[in-house]
Amino acid sequence: MKFLTKLAVVAATTALFSAQLFALPQHNPVPGGIAVIPVPLSTSTALFENRQVMLLSSQKEKYAVVGISLKTRPGDYPLELTHKTASDTDEHQSKLSFKVGAKEYRVQRLTIENKRKVNPYKEDIDRIIRERNEMNKAFKSFENLAQPAVDFVLPAEGPISSPFGLKRILNDQPRNPHSGLDIAAPTGTPIHAPAAGRVTAVGNYFFNGNTVLLDHGQGLISMYCHMSETTVAVGDALSPGDLIGKVGKTGRVTGPHLHWSVSLNNARVDPNLFISEQQ
Repeated sequence: MKFLTKLAVVAATTALFSAQLFALPQHNPVPGGIAVIPVPLSTSTALFENRQVMLLSSQKEKYAVVGISLKTRPGDYPLELTHKTASDTDEHQSKLSFKVGAKEYRVQRLTIENKRKVNPYKEDIDRIIRERNEMNKAFKSFENLAQPAVDFVLPAEGPISSPFGLKRILNDQPRNPHSGLDIAAPTGTPIHAPAAGRVTAVGNYFFNGNTVLLDHGQGLISMYCHMSETTVAVGDALSPGDLIGKVGKTGRVTGPHLHWSVSLNNARVDPNLFISEQQ
């Protein structure tokens, strides 16, 4: 096997993608954002922090679509590429360097009436760990679909009550940042699949309440929480617009809403980056 190392800095701008003939999420390389990086057509796999990342291509162009965790520090990061030769019998490696910029998210303070949902009892811990492992298994999935859909629509009607990335303080206690966005809507409001996907988890979780996870392919996973009811089962193949459940206030909530989270290569990213600017 032949190895080739090449370091380059990718300067990607909105204008770079203006002539695309296929859908791409928005390029916003910050913590909680997405880096859309042009790569050679010969690229067969791409790794970021030892995780396989999405590749989208046409006949003339190919892009690595990299999810960036909220915990990522600003700076230069390597993207490790594997290339197949024309004969498809040999491969070599190269590296691209891309820059992650800084982003500051604002603070949100919330009061949760059910204090057990902020400071769980000892008897809750085994359940929380079991549910977290179940969700993590779904988030780590990488199904090799050729061209997964990345042009999402909002899954429910209603105003955005809490944007992505907020630094959460619950009952005066710092907690993890808000890893999704909240859509405020009355209990019973329909929730629809924003794109084609396969149901990989359905459960009533301690913090998330009634929850559904969808696998859209190539490490792109979406999650829907706090539902009053779910209408799908694990293994269901969904088309865009299919009903997956209804808005509720189960789990850790202050009122009825949908928490919608999107994960890319197991990094929670801003769902807005997958929504077409034309909507």
